[in-house]
Amino acid sequence: MLRGRSFGVSITAVLLAGPILTSSSPLATSQAAQDQPPQPTFRTEVNYVRVDVYPTRDQMPVTDLTQDDFEVFDNGTLQKIEQFERVVIRAAGPQDARIEPNTVRESRSMLENSRSRVFVLFLDTYHVDVGGSRNIKDPLVNALDKVIGADDLVGVMTPQMAAGDIAFARKTTTIEGMLTRYWHWGERDRLNAVDSQDQLYEQCYSIGPIATEMIQRRHEKLTLDALQDLVTFLRGVREERKAVLAISDGWLLFGPNPVLADKGGADVPRIGVDPRNGRITTDRSRIGTAIGDCDSDRIRLAQIDDDAQFRRLLDEANRSNTSFYPIDPRGLAVFDTPIGPNPPPPILVDQKMLQARVTSLRTLADATDGLAIVSTNNIANGLRRVVDDLTSYYLLGYYSSGKLDGRFHTITVRVKRRGVSVRARRGYLAATEADANAARSAAAVGTSAALSPAAAAEARAIGAALSPLDGYARPLPIRMHAAAGWKPGNAAAIWTVGELGPGPEWRGGADADLSLLNAAGATIATASARAESGSRGFRALFATEQPLAPGDYRIRARVKTGDAVTSATDTLRITLRDAPEATGGIFVRHGPSTTNRDLATSDLRFRRSEQLRVEVPTPSNAAFTARLLDRTGKPLAIPIAAVVRDDADGSRWQVAQLVLAPLAPADYVIEIAGGSGGERSLFAFRVIP
Repeated sequence: MLRGRSFGVSITAVLLAGPILTSSSPLATSQAAQDQPPQPTFRTEVNYVRVDVYPTRDQMPVTDLTQDDFEVFDNGTLQKIEQFERVVIRAAGPQDARIEPNTVRESRSMLENSRSRVFVLFLDTYHVDVGGSRNIKDPLVNALDKVIGADDLVGVMTPQMAAGDIAFARKTTTIEGMLTRYWHWGERDRLNAVDSQDQLYEQCYSIGPIATEMIQRRHEKLTLDALQDLVTFLRGVREERKAVLAISDGWLLFGPNPVLADKGGADVPRIGVDPRNGRITTDRSRIGTAIGDCDSDRIRLAQIDDDAQFRRLLDEANRSNTSFYPIDPRGLAVFDTPIGPNPPPPILVDQKMLQARVTSLRTLADATDGLAIVSTNNIANGLRRVVDDLTSYYLLGYYSSGKLDGRFHTITVRVKRRGVSVRARRGYLAATEADANAARSAAAVGTSAALSPAAAAEARAIGAALSPLDGYARPLPIRMHAAAGWKPGNAAAIWTVGELGPGPEWRGGADADLSLLNAAGATIATASARAESGSRGFRALFATEQPLAPGDYRIRARVKTGDAVTSATDTLRITLRDAPEATGGIFVRHGPSTTNRDLATSDLRFRRSEQLRVEVPTPSNAAFTARLLDRTGKPLAIPIAAVVRDDADGSRWQVAQLVLAPLAPADYVIEIAGGSGGERSLFAFRVIP
């Protein structure tokens, strides 16, 4: 029940329709080529670490440091700086000269460029009022004009979005036009709830203190969930520093409230709709299931601990090398509580609330090496400090002498010159020996003799299949895979598999709510699934009222524990191809880790003690072939069982099953060919020790 909502015809709809990120005036770009020495080539060995460093003196950038001025420590051990570069961002030329990503793959490739800075503008719609959203427009646009370079990428996010929905871009219509058109995006001061869930609380408890506190707790929880989703997502897209400009009044960081949990007696006013005649009633026996839903949410919301979640957010931000620049658009606020239907709290209580919000924003900045613009009416001057902070930095590179243990390594950067303060990433997640082996194999392929066009195409296909495996070096709270294809009778369907991360918070299982969105962003189907205790995985089939047409779709998932204390979101894009071709497949593991049961999985790492199965939807019972390839595309003499199976839901699958015991730890590819369309599909997986 504790869900976000669609933002309707509003800013979120615009953000999902396309990237929004530049201004019509010239933005910023890297220093002109004639003013810069040739840029060094930063290597990509698995133990190679890049660090972007922001040294300042009296809050101003220090621009004349040399390589000898820096010391870098990895887990306390001094490292040798192999490469050094000072990066300066200056005024850019026309936007039409910028190259935009045309596909998601191109966008992710641009995100990995160490010299392309990444920004996210987080608009906290739940905790900004209309006045604040109007006041921030001009200074924010002016700051972005100065700070965003031609090679930089920017995305916009709101609490109602999943991080995977962010569209990064270098240019678009204009952020100024978007903020001008939707200047009223702040929702904090709305007298009448527009969110259906908020309206339900007001129906159950009337517009009073119980409903108000529930709405406030729900909004804060959804915002913190979105921020945690954002930093986790950013951790997966690149290691270098990411900057989040968070526009927010701040948060109270609610803790458990037993009083709210106990407000379920007969003394609580209840208003609902009699399902028999549609009239308003206070008769609890006639209201239906709404009261039960409200009571369930009330108890869950009374138990949340947002302060603990906020601390986890700070830790994850440091691990993902994400810096926050929170901006309070109210300026120098006098009171915290907006005018509303309920009496304001006593002045001392209101002042404590105001201080709590300001403190949360300061803590968010201080703990993540950012800057907070709070308690000031000169927002433009504060944003100039952010511009100064982000337009000059140093890029260092070193080969870590630490172990390839897959663990978090701390980084400490020092400057020998007195009076200079340094901000840099706090650490990184080290690679593993399997990553090193994969990198060596890739290097061997890259240094081979020139390939024929057919061989080059094959190498690209194998490389594309293997590329997702690199993302498994970073743990995520949830991963999804999907398959789109056709059943017998030319009925299209989309299947989804999700798997929860290794954290202890998921040990008791979780509930998943999934939505299927079309290319226009409209929800066309929903599904629910359960990850049982110990399994961490779930599988769902979308049942649509109208037949699915070939095209692009998005799958959005939100999972939460039974007590709703922990939640996570993820978004996956998939294309339904013309019949009878399929996109993707379902992986299934079987072994000691699953107590010898068949469990669908989205984690493509397997142990030699397991069996692996790949299932591809097909409308035909035509025979097909399956074989195993190494990471260079060379066939291996390991047998794969290939059969066609029909399921009770009317679907039919090409099934390829493989025993992994004969394989050494490395990356492999299963090739499935033939069937009704004669198409060929490649499915990569990794065997780990």
